[in-house]
Amino acid sequence: MRKEGDDAQEGLHRGVDRSGLTASAGGVMEICRNSNWRGKIERGANCSGSNRSSDIVRDSQCTSRTTLRCLAGCLVLTYRRRYCSRDTLAMVDMDGNVDACPGGERRLDIAFVTARDPLQMQSFSGTHYFMLKALQKRCGEVYCLGPVRRSAIENAERVFNKASRLLLKKGYDHTHSIISSKRYARVFRRKLAKMHADLVFAPAAASEIAHLDTTVPIVYSSDGTFAAIKDHYPGWDFLDFSTRRTHLIEKSAIRKASLLIYPSQYAARSAVRDYQADESKIHIIPFGANLEVAPVRDVVLHPKPRNECRLLFVGVDWVRKGGAIAVETLAALRAKGIPAHLTICGCIPPGGLRAEGLEVIPSLDKRSPAEHKRLQDLYLSSHFFLLPTRADLSPIVLCEANAFGVPVVTSEVGGIPDIVTEGHNGLMLPLSASGQEYANAIADIWYHPDRYSELAHLSRKAFEERLNWDVWACSVGELLTRLAP
Repeated sequence: MRKEGDDAQEGLHRGVDRSGLTASAGGVMEICRNSNWRGKIERGANCSGSNRSSDIVRDSQCTSRTTLRCLAGCLVLTYRRRYCSRDTLAMVDMDGNVDACPGGERRLDIAFVTARDPLQMQSFSGTHYFMLKALQKRCGEVYCLGPVRRSAIENAERVFNKASRLLLKKGYDHTHSIISSKRYARVFRRKLAKMHADLVFAPAAASEIAHLDTTVPIVYSSDGTFAAIKDHYPGWDFLDFSTRRTHLIEKSAIRKASLLIYPSQYAARSAVRDYQADESKIHIIPFGANLEVAPVRDVVLHPKPRNECRLLFVGVDWVRKGGAIAVETLAALRAKGIPAHLTICGCIPPGGLRAEGLEVIPSLDKRSPAEHKRLQDLYLSSHFFLLPTRADLSPIVLCEANAFGVPVVTSEVGGIPDIVTEGHNGLMLPLSASGQEYANAIADIWYHPDRYSELAHLSRKAFEERLNWDVWACSVGELLTRLAP
């Protein structure tokens, strides 16, 4: 999670250089009171990959690249340039060298294109932020060309969407507006003209690139297509003309891209079937868990008490995520004599639903240290992650559950088969499965502790080998290196 420090709280008492930054004798990077920098720099105890600290440091004035050297520890530095409106991310080691990609490939200059602010954890459920961090760590320097401030016309379109839903019971897709898309193209074209970029990386940014004319290769990454979502997700039923326009923008974005990266076969098939995407451009690379720090392996795999079978359900959409089936599963397990406990986190069951062994936590904010710790404790104490979802693309929570060594019990729908391997890091049931069938599957594992332990270890292994952003970035990096001119 991004942290922000106070504005240059601690000034230097000696050795201030012209950049306003210096290293003390102990190797700690400090910030000068009269410099343009603000924020906080965190440093690692050594330079071994996972021990690096990261933080955001912003400079509102700097217009040239600054080289930093530190005597000890590693740091990840981000600084914003006012005049070119982009962020530069660089990893600097104790010798002042930029961290190279595995295998010695050259560092790329990557323009990160999205109208949102990727440094905000709310953007794309935090996935923008973790993609950005992974790219800068493994692939090169990342320049954020967003966010883009909404125009008066875009605000009016939002109002029209609300009115349309109220009066016509169908929405207007203001996120895929031709007017907005063309405006994004003008904004990003100007920014690209002021910089050198080896390629454009556009995550979930169909509107941003649909009308973007540039000679820089475009990489489009998304968890799904509009066609794969519109008939399954509530709130995606739009007026006919709005639906046609959104399809056109999706198709244009796919055609503009030199490379298409999806986390699942489900999304890739839709791109080919519904938008005639060139199959040679498509690559399937699963997303990772949105965790700042991976939980310690020995901790998450330590045997848990078996006095009760603890189930965890995390989701904000009660209906789409299958909340009712989760509660049915709880009741069926207890009917079998298994002392089950279900924690619902992220939503409230309708009608004040109550059941024996049911706990409801309406929401937890990962930006709050206390609430973030509580969520971690829920994962650490749970035996199964239960998500009988009715419709989904590539739910990140499944990756996060595996990071904590928690086997997933979910439905075989959407892009989930590219996250969960049946009997390996979880169980998948057909979409038609009832709460009783979910209970039977869980009970079968619960009654065999050795099988449960194996499933927990394989779940953690799946996270370490496939479902983390480092692995994603290494795979993406190989593709980007081949694509860049």
